[in-house]
Amino acid sequence: MEQQNKKTLTLGSLFDGSGGFPLGGTLAGITPIWASEIEPFPVRVTTVRFPNMKHYGDISKLKGSEVEPVDIITFGSPCQDMSVAGKRDGLDGSRSSLFYEAIRIIKEMREATDGKYPRYIVWENVPGAFSSNKGEDFKAVLTEICKIKDEQVSVSKPSKWENAGRIMETASVSHGDSSMLSIGAFPREDNVSTLSQILMEGVPEKYYLSPKACQGILRRASSRGKELPVVLKKALEKQAMAV
Repeated sequence: MEQQNKKTLTLGSLFDGSGGFPLGGTLAGITPIWASEIEPFPVRVTTVRFPNMKHYGDISKLKGSEVEPVDIITFGSPCQDMSVAGKRDGLDGSRSSLFYEAIRIIKEMREATDGKYPRYIVWENVPGAFSSNKGEDFKAVLTEICKIKDEQVSVSKPSKWENAGRIMETASVSHGDSSMLSIGAFPREDNVSTLSQILMEGVPEKYYLSPKACQGILRRASSRGKELPVVLKKALEKQAMAV
């Protein structure tokens, strides 16, 4: 009975695209409530796939104090200005600077709910975000996120952003290697999980790389003289030999 009465987590998706975060949330038992996206085709896709999800359009016109409060806000803000394939204008670029709009909305919602919502935020971006502007842009990202909870916080910048894939829930907001922080009202002690501990078991075979695809990855790495991580290489070689 206690499990049945447990409240389902809710999600709001900024820069929603074609609904990647709502889909992931749904698979994890999280209910997507609303999304913000301006491109017509992705909006049509998510309207079909998530008919009960509200659409708010332009993020610059969205007010966090006026939309329905949610437990989780996700935001895959535009990455072009931080991508290694772009001009590397960083967070000052016209597109990647939209990150600050998401922070504004999150702050507005927390102010309107006395700090209750959102309980979690998830920021997604390209790997180039770690090196953009010699690492200063990722420091700015972490600083702005941490200031949602504490305006006086100071984030130190290491020589290199390490453990970028770590998931951490912590009472401290000063961890420079954290990519997801709990900003709930009742923080707990450090609780670190590795990726291998949270991966789904028994993944359907339709999600596996085909032997042909694995052979192609190994061939391209070899032709480019690129040394793959040992564990990855062994996994690719095993799958490449699968019948």
